[in-house]
Amino acid sequence: MSSSASSTEAGEVRQGLMAKLAIPWVDKTIAILASLPFAVELYRRWVGGHVNFPRAVLGVQLLVLILLMVLRTAPLRVTTNPWFWLLAFVTSYGPLAFTTFAGQGISLVPPIVSNGLAVLSATGAIYALLSLGRSIGFIPAQRTIVTKGAYRFVRHPIYTVTFVGFLAFVLRGYSPFTLTLAAALIVLLMVRSVVEEHFLRDDPGYATYMKEVRWRWFPGIA
Repeated sequence: MSSSASSTEAGEVRQGLMAKLAIPWVDKTIAILASLPFAVELYRRWVGGHVNFPRAVLGVQLLVLILLMVLRTAPLRVTTNPWFWLLAFVTSYGPLAFTTFAGQGISLVPPIVSNGLAVLSATGAIYALLSLGRSIGFIPAQRTIVTKGAYRFVRHPIYTVTFVGFLAFVLRGYSPFTLTLAAALIVLLMVRSVVEEHFLRDDPGYATYMKEVRWRWFPGIA
């Protein structure tokens, strides 16, 4: 078999897989399964007691995330690149593992500062999630292009507020391990941003959006 024939066959397989992933019930099943770890974390926060204001806001963030995932619209296109799926898996559940297993460290700032940043991160995440609405997804996929709300300012506002959340956690419980893990997750989220845009920019509407909103994470900076 020639290389061109093999390439054509591989392309047809990818197209067939992409079509199956775009089927509404398949996408809904994936969304529910992907939400389960967040539902477990929400339950753990609820039964753990000692719910202060920052934890309550973070709980609302998880609840909004779960609801939007379950109600999300089916995609028009979904990437079939396994490396993109792996990157999405690590960066979607990495923050959960980070907050659960990073352990205690040295507080570098008064609690009001780290708690304030945590609340800012969670509140910003709720705003960004509601702005994204039913177009939410972990795997690079083309749904409805969102240009309103938080997406008027940066192209990846959910990642922006996640960075702020990492900063709050490191300041509250600094250790070399915590700092290294947070830095690694931030780098991976930045890579994920580029990967998502590489997939989505084939859509002329998203290509136009990239020109209109220049900044990925921080207005005027990056």
